[in-house]
Amino acid sequence: MVVGPRCGSIVTNGCPFCEIVQREAPDTREVYRDEHTVAFFPLEPATLGHTLVVPRNHVPDIWSLDEETASRLARITLRLSHAVRRATRPEGLNIIQSNGKVATQTVFHLHVHIVPRWSTDKLGRIWPPETSYSETQKDEIWELIRRECGRVVRE
Repeated sequence: MVVGPRCGSIVTNGCPFCEIVQREAPDTREVYRDEHTVAFFPLEPATLGHTLVVPRNHVPDIWSLDEETASRLARITLRLSHAVRRATRPEGLNIIQSNGKVATQTVFHLHVHIVPRWSTDKLGRIWPPETSYSETQKDEIWELIRRECGRVVRE
């Protein structure tokens, strides 16, 4: 990691989103920038108006995110969601944040997708119509997560 010359952000060499933060990516359609976040259109949007929001500091995933940065990111995501809604007039909206390759994260710089949705868009469903988990499986994972949530409160 290095400290970027233009904004003082912590950036990672070779990270395409760090290049956008540093204004080194010439084809970027930036829509918003402040001292902590940058928002821009992806090169291949899922729908028109699809916007990515990233922290200016390089954070690879949600597990590396501190609470202050998370708060700022959430606040800007909410504000930009309203802007996208006013600009595009969608029928709905997805907010998507993926972590890890298996969860479809392809750029390992934390980012939030704001995706306006229409019944005619090509994105389709993001959830399976049904699952086949047993009640025992659901109870076991419920107990494990409840136990871990109890530890979070104590931290």
